[in-house]
Amino acid sequence: MNQSRKYLSAIFIAVTLASTVGCASTSKQEGAAEYVDDSLITGKVKAAIFNEPTLKSAEINVETFKGVVQLSGFVNSQADINKAVAVARGVSGVTSVKNDMRLK
Repeated sequence: MNQSRKYLSAIFIAVTLASTVGCASTSKQEGAAEYVDDSLITGKVKAAIFNEPTLKSAEINVETFKGVVQLSGFVNSQADINKAVAVARGVSGVTSVKNDMRLK
């Protein structure tokens, strides 16, 4: 009986360790919690851009990785680029904004 408990404990520890390591982040891959945070940030940035009447939100793509927001797409003016970057920077959780937007 004692031997089977040790065996089950060893399996439990191995599974727990494997799942914890599997969810850990690396420099190029996010952990599960970071992915959820980045998804929330992306949603907040998209909503903020959508709520800005001077911007056409369908033309601006938003991606987030570890708090860094990347904006891409084609916009009508440099003023639109500046406004989108400013709006994204104003969202809580955004650590920086990478601008890959281009003029039409």
